[in-house]
Amino acid sequence: MRQLRQMLRLAGSGTSSREIAVILGVARSTVQDNLKRAAMAGLSWPLPGELTDDALEHRLFTRAGVKQGERRRPEPNWADLSIELKKPGVTLLILWEEYRGVYPDGYGYSRFCELFRSFEQRLSPTMRQEHAAGDKVFVDYSGKKVPIVDRKTGEVREAELFLGVLGASSYTFAEATWTQTLPDWISSHVRMFAFFGGVPRLVVPDNLKSGVSRASFYDPEINRSYGMMASHYGVGVLPARPRRPKDKEQTLRCTLLDLLSVN
Repeated sequence: MRQLRQMLRLAGSGTSSREIAVILGVARSTVQDNLKRAAMAGLSWPLPGELTDDALEHRLFTRAGVKQGERRRPEPNWADLSIELKKPGVTLLILWEEYRGVYPDGYGYSRFCELFRSFEQRLSPTMRQEHAAGDKVFVDYSGKKVPIVDRKTGEVREAELFLGVLGASSYTFAEATWTQTLPDWISSHVRMFAFFGGVPRLVVPDNLKSGVSRASFYDPEINRSYGMMASHYGVGVLPARPRRPKDKEQTLRCTLLDLLSVN
């Protein structure tokens, strides 16, 4: 709703829908649709001070002539869960278990996830990514270390978790390495390609120093050794844009969360 208010404010100042789309980073069709809804609801900037976000959403997105039903089961505060999910180690499974602890007769896990994803889509409209089979593999480290216990000495040592996910099928390769340094980074790629039994057209890494020497929107500089490995296997490297986490496939994030919940 905050983004929608921004759209109405900019439109009220004479900004075109194309310019609004560029400023807010959304599709022009989304801007046009929201402005059309606002016009049909008789709303323009400035909005009435007493108009809350819930009331604004109701006026713009409630279908005319359809009586709004009440869900039969209690729901959590989805906005709070969205914030909690950004914390390290927090997964939807953990949040659902806490929800069911408070509401034993609440939603099952699959319906809980469906409702949460629906809330996220209303919060921030994004364009769905479509991938051809074998086109891209998304690679990254989980960001949370895995404890490894030496059976002989009992010493606990923490390892990194490398993950590679094919964009079209979500077929996943995961392994633990001691570090995120260049030798482990490249070796994990080699073992990933062997596991898949082939190579994709493109590898999409985050801007990890082991893979990308200089992050850039237009011309990222690939680490020389990493580039030589890519050349050897005949694959291209397309780093995600700096500060653009949505460039990485959603399945990579979901797979990371699922793996961490198992561990």
